[in-house]
Amino acid sequence: MLTILGLVRLLTELREVFCWRMEIRDKMGSGGYSSLISLLNDLPMCVDKMLSQHYYITNNLSMSHEPESWEDYEVENTSRNVSNLNINATAFVPNAFAAPFVPRFAQPEPAVVPTQTNGHVDQPRTEENPASDANIIKPVESKIIKLEEPMKEEEPVVKKEVKEEQAPVEKTPKPAPKAAEQPKPVKKPPPPPKEQRKDNVNIVFIGHVDAGKSTIGGHLLYLTGQVDKRTLEKFEREAKEMNRESWYLSWALDTNDEERDKGKTVEVGRGFFETDKKRFTLLDAPGHRCFVSNMIGGAAQADVGILVISARKGEFETGFDRGGQTREHALLAKTAGVKHLIVLINKMDDPSVEWDKRRYDDISSRLLPFLKQSGFKTNDIKFMPASGLTGANLKEPLDPKVCPWFKGPPFLTYLDQLPSFKDPSTDKPFRLSIVEKFKDMGTMVMGKVISGECRKNQSLTIMPNKTVVQVSEIQIDDMDSDIAESGDNVKLKLRNIEEEDISPGFVLCSTDNHCKIADRFLAKIQLVELRNIIAPGFNCIMHIHSSVTEVMFEELVGLMDKKTGKKMVDKQGKAVKPRCAKEREVIFAKLQLASPICIESFDQFPQLGRFTLRDEGKTIAVGVVLKTSNQLASQNN
Repeated sequence: MLTILGLVRLLTELREVFCWRMEIRDKMGSGGYSSLISLLNDLPMCVDKMLSQHYYITNNLSMSHEPESWEDYEVENTSRNVSNLNINATAFVPNAFAAPFVPRFAQPEPAVVPTQTNGHVDQPRTEENPASDANIIKPVESKIIKLEEPMKEEEPVVKKEVKEEQAPVEKTPKPAPKAAEQPKPVKKPPPPPKEQRKDNVNIVFIGHVDAGKSTIGGHLLYLTGQVDKRTLEKFEREAKEMNRESWYLSWALDTNDEERDKGKTVEVGRGFFETDKKRFTLLDAPGHRCFVSNMIGGAAQADVGILVISARKGEFETGFDRGGQTREHALLAKTAGVKHLIVLINKMDDPSVEWDKRRYDDISSRLLPFLKQSGFKTNDIKFMPASGLTGANLKEPLDPKVCPWFKGPPFLTYLDQLPSFKDPSTDKPFRLSIVEKFKDMGTMVMGKVISGECRKNQSLTIMPNKTVVQVSEIQIDDMDSDIAESGDNVKLKLRNIEEEDISPGFVLCSTDNHCKIADRFLAKIQLVELRNIIAPGFNCIMHIHSSVTEVMFEELVGLMDKKTGKKMVDKQGKAVKPRCAKEREVIFAKLQLASPICIESFDQFPQLGRFTLRDEGKTIAVGVVLKTSNQLASQNN
């Protein structure tokens, strides 16, 4: 059953169809039989249209055929409508200059009867029908309208056979096309700016056992605020219970029980303090002859040596005479690379001395010739009196009533006035000799930066095992830092390597410039103290930077003339090859190592080219590396 709405729509559709047919008949007039045939041909189309409209009304608008779910209805209806869309249709372009809409019944009849072609009406364009020109879509001309002037009405465009001269139209200037830019070469990002910090100076306390090295070092830490008063009072109570009242200051550096019980430093103590201009790393080397190897490792990290001398009667003579550690320590310090030496004459407050100037002058006059003979220059040696227990002349100047004859600055003031020992060149390859290794949430190594610089997350190569590692953390005086420069005593945390794979004497270096590895080298050697002569085949122990290994004299290739400082030659001009060498001679020899180690020539890296030879617990010779095995092989070829 059709609803009322559907019936109304059907009647309206029939009315429009019959009106359209009547209109055609009126226009045809008495067209005859052909017009009737044309009308009959159009009737099936009309019927089909009516039937489709009827089907739509009965299925969609009937109230008796409501869908079970309006959501399903909307989905089905939407999918059907979307499928009927023409995705290839041309885009709609509105005509801004189209003629106004005129209803069909109000349009005037044309004068010329149109011709019918394939069902489409084609009306020719004539001059009598000006409205036809208005139906043509014309391009929109862009014009700039000024707000200050009123908008003018556009004049009708008159078409001419000759090209119309149009008025100039204001146009916005277009930017000139840019030339194709060539890609610039990619530059490496500049390194981050360096931290503004004080110059670092490494000082090592050396000298005979019981000279007061640890006591002076502990007092310096207290005077500079690195050890508080409460901690010092605790040390004093504990030392008093052990009947070692004068040792409490040394406990700031002697941390293990063995050192505190015996009063002897075994390992190199480490501390740090700052002054107005510099930051100091304090190294306390052992003075006993059994721990000279540890002393050499500490001296290899220092720039300034503090040779502590006991002014007490009998103690200076014991340390300075043959077999004492004063001589050996001074010689080892120079060989290890110490540039400046301060001779601190301690215990001047002792009752046997009482700040006596004659005792001070006697010690100075006996030490100075020996230090010059060891290689120190007069300008690099400084003598000053002090008392490590009372702190006299360490931070504050001496009281004129106590010591009227010394007018120099106190110890800390003199340290602060020292020149910088830092290597200004940063373009050298990185070198760090590993002194100690341990585990602390990762693999940690300690040592002094010999040359170059390194930063966090930088890749380095550890020699001689050629393992590439990454620096994950840098510590200078127990403080985190982003960069380590030449002269810094640092702790580095490394990735990609285990503690078991590292040994003291290994060298961290740049990945593009490795440290040399050699088992043979040519050296210039000065013999210091010998019981017997040296000949090819002689074996001893060699200390070079932080490495200790066994070495053998392979060949003696020359002897130096002490007067000229050159190799001795015979009448034919050939170098004299001695069969053996004795004490106080300077020789040139080829040495054979028990195993390959990291080594460099003295002219390229002085810190990695100095060595000391020891035998039977004594230092017998010092020397420098002239050529490594690779250089010797190339020379022979």
